[in-house]
Amino acid sequence: MKFNSISHNTNALSIVLLIARIFIGFAMLTHGYPKLQKLFSGENIEFFSLFGLSAKLSLALAVFAEFVGSFFIILGLFTRTFSVPLIITMLLAAFYVHGNDAFSERELALLYLCVYIMLFVLGGGKYSIDAMMQKKTRVY
Repeated sequence: MKFNSISHNTNALSIVLLIARIFIGFAMLTHGYPKLQKLFSGENIEFFSLFGLSAKLSLALAVFAEFVGSFFIILGLFTRTFSVPLIITMLLAAFYVHGNDAFSERELALLYLCVYIMLFVLGGGKYSIDAMMQKKTRVY
């Protein structure tokens, strides 16, 4: 491997994508699980009301993205599809929820956003259920 080259090893890229998917998925679960608990707690929900939606619906959408989406990202199942709600959620977190805060408050959402954009562009890699499904549907 040449360090100043723009070429890449596809096997190494797939291993990096696997590691990134697993790490980012489990890391986001730590944000989504408390929201899931809050959603089903039966208590009064205090959450941001986005674009005129109720706080409960806004929370449910965040839970869908952060909790459900994370499982799909970890598995590499519909990786590009589930990266979209996560991209939207991180955009909202960085620029709407923390829009008036210091950069340090938005930094984590922006880092997640970058990883989800990468997964949207590159997909899950060859070590994903997406790749296994694609192999089964290929016609030779």
